[in-house]
Amino acid sequence: MRILIVSDAWSPQVNGVVRTLKTTIELLRTQGEVIDVIEPGLFRTVPCPTYPEIRLSWRPKKRMMQRIAAFGPDVVHIATEGPLGLAARRAALQLGIPLTTAYHTRFPEYVKARFGIPPAWTYAYLRWFHNAARVTLVPTPVVRSDLAAQGLSRLALWSRGVDGRLFFPRPGQRLDGDPPIFLYVGRVAVEKNIDAFLDLDLPGTKWVVGEGPELDRIRRGHPGVRFLGLLTQDRLAEVYSGADVLVFPSRTDTFGLVLIEALACGCPVAAYPVTGPLDVIGDAPAGVLDEDLRAACLAALRIPRQNAVAHARQFTWQRATSQFLQHLREATSPPQSAS
Repeated sequence: MRILIVSDAWSPQVNGVVRTLKTTIELLRTQGEVIDVIEPGLFRTVPCPTYPEIRLSWRPKKRMMQRIAAFGPDVVHIATEGPLGLAARRAALQLGIPLTTAYHTRFPEYVKARFGIPPAWTYAYLRWFHNAARVTLVPTPVVRSDLAAQGLSRLALWSRGVDGRLFFPRPGQRLDGDPPIFLYVGRVAVEKNIDAFLDLDLPGTKWVVGEGPELDRIRRGHPGVRFLGLLTQDRLAEVYSGADVLVFPSRTDTFGLVLIEALACGCPVAAYPVTGPLDVIGDAPAGVLDEDLRAACLAALRIPRQNAVAHARQFTWQRATSQFLQHLREATSPPQSAS
């Protein structure tokens, strides 16, 4: 199958969307699928307001049409709802090419946190954008239920995985500082709600891995916190292995890859009982979900590390990629005639 993947999120960005797409593309290619990627590096870009690290493609319509026509895909898959996603949506519909989309980020909540735009307005845009697709892929049952309630249709599950070759317990690893070690991994941005973690009165030491537009403010406001910046995946696995609890304060993620990465390294999770943690952790004895995040952090200290590792084993990229490919094949199949 010839699959064209279009994403406004791509390297050098470091986030779950980029990691999901790159891992999926790698596995699809090993299976013989022919993949092309359209990403911002192919276009003139401008910085995203309030988040200059993200580059937005400028007037991509004409070149998008040319790229799609030249590649001749069996299906166009759009990963994001930004300028490239919009241009690809328009081109695929005009050319009559099967179109699929994915919902990676709680876009309405993200936009409200960053720009103050009411979620109802953004959901109206999402209905228009995604309901043109033959299928919209979502990471969890909770997200599927939430989007269905907002009027999005033809929703299907596409889970996520963890690379066991990289993320596994590293015996003897330990982060500096007084124990216990509480760890945050992710973008240092307003929508990640990181202050809810850093403001907690917890014993031990707090560590932060990641960068983002809020980093300077966070550093100034929390001088006792240790910061590691961006890390390679191998080094990140060592950090997970050296921490006692991964604290996940976000209320706007759809999945949270860092959850299963930490679990795979034996690090239990503390989080709010919201989308993402509810699907990844649920009532499994690998983490603690509580509206009292401090209570969740302290309770997670008592979880055996082997519980976390065992729970992570159900999340594989091979299984997730098989889901993705099956949904795209179904989207390109002719409709069954009624008998």
